[in-house]
Amino acid sequence: MTQAETYDIAVVGGGNAALCAAITAARAGARVIILEGAPEPYRGGNSRHTRNFRCMHRGPMFPLTGAYEEDEYLHDLMLVTKGKTDEHLARMAIRTSEECLPWMQENGVRFQPSLSGTLSLSRTNAFFLGGGKALVNAYYNTATDLGVSVIYQAQVRHVHREGQDITHLDIEVKGVPQTIRARAYVLASGGFQADIDWLARAWGPAARNFLIRGTPYNRGVVLRDMLDQGADSVGDPTQCHAVAIDGRAPKYDGGIVTRLDCVPFSVVVNRDGQRFYDEGEDTWPKRYAIWGRLVAAQPDQVGYALIDAKSIDLFMPSVFPPIKADSIPELAQKMGLDPDAVDRTVADFNTACHPGTFHATELDGLATEGLNPPKTNWARPLDTPPFYGYQLRPGVTFTYLGLKVSDRAQVHSAQGPIRNLWAAGEIMAGSILGQGYLAGFGMTIGTVFGRIAGKEAAAHVA
Repeated sequence: MTQAETYDIAVVGGGNAALCAAITAARAGARVIILEGAPEPYRGGNSRHTRNFRCMHRGPMFPLTGAYEEDEYLHDLMLVTKGKTDEHLARMAIRTSEECLPWMQENGVRFQPSLSGTLSLSRTNAFFLGGGKALVNAYYNTATDLGVSVIYQAQVRHVHREGQDITHLDIEVKGVPQTIRARAYVLASGGFQADIDWLARAWGPAARNFLIRGTPYNRGVVLRDMLDQGADSVGDPTQCHAVAIDGRAPKYDGGIVTRLDCVPFSVVVNRDGQRFYDEGEDTWPKRYAIWGRLVAAQPDQVGYALIDAKSIDLFMPSVFPPIKADSIPELAQKMGLDPDAVDRTVADFNTACHPGTFHATELDGLATEGLNPPKTNWARPLDTPPFYGYQLRPGVTFTYLGLKVSDRAQVHSAQGPIRNLWAAGEIMAGSILGQGYLAGFGMTIGTVFGRIAGKEAAAHVA
């Protein structure tokens, strides 16, 4: 690479959306360069932590079972976002997801047979064989075969805008300043969640207690640069994909293995030993992403999930073993909680449970009576030792403040579209995700809009 060299398309970012854009543009004949801020072993952004892709389909389509059509998909999205979405863009992403799955397979992604069990996703989500890391590796292999250039540890410091055009990028490669020129640009560099100071400005000091389960390289530098230059924004800086993760997870990059899926079968209490939300409100894929925010609102931004021997094998375990005890007071003490307070809370919960038929993999209506907050499904007494506990912390995956885009993935400003600039993935996900999250939908947004951005950018340079 030399400073004088000009590419057809420069793609900023190295995750799923960036790769989809680069592959699509390269297949259209464009000369493409990917600027990945991470070192090669950590390439792929948050995509390397993903497991699945939520896909519309009208009938069985390997590896998906049954049918999952547009209206049901949109209904599920509207439930978790509480209607805070651009319906036009949402429907477009949903419809286009159907054609994405075979495209992914054509470009090297492999899928495992459909899953059963408490995740309840065999009909709606296709799981990658080998997880997100395998998907990322497959796409990089395809991109390389297509002649796409890749520079690692390429930190974009400034996107130069002149009027309604982007002229060039200032970057640092392993700390050495360089210039990248292209005829078109795709921004796919994620949100700002790894910038703790920015999180704290949005959320307040509590954000300093958050854990960042996603990549440490998404610090929002490109996002801030574009917003400062008048690009249209979308989304609330306090809205994000945040889940409850094991409190023993690292500050950054813990990924999917630190997520805790035990909540539906738990009694969840805060630092004071009090319940604060309905643990059985809905199936886990539709509710797991609200628990990061729920825990964030509790004292010290911490919660505690308590289960008994009946439930220990009903969910995907964390990478860390649970705390174990022979009684609820002993468990509370081991977890640093007031044993009497927790014992009273669990006793009240047990009293509010009533006989019924328990179904771990579907809404069973087994609810508490006279308890506030209630537990509306999977409410069984915690009465079978040994007892187990996990500490919960908010784990932020990505933020929703981003660049507003058109249905062509084009970035706009008050003066109109920026002629040679497109965006895809988490940097524009707030265009569809106003709040909440639906399992696998981030990959849907990245794949759909990455392909659109790559196609539109290639058409522009052609």
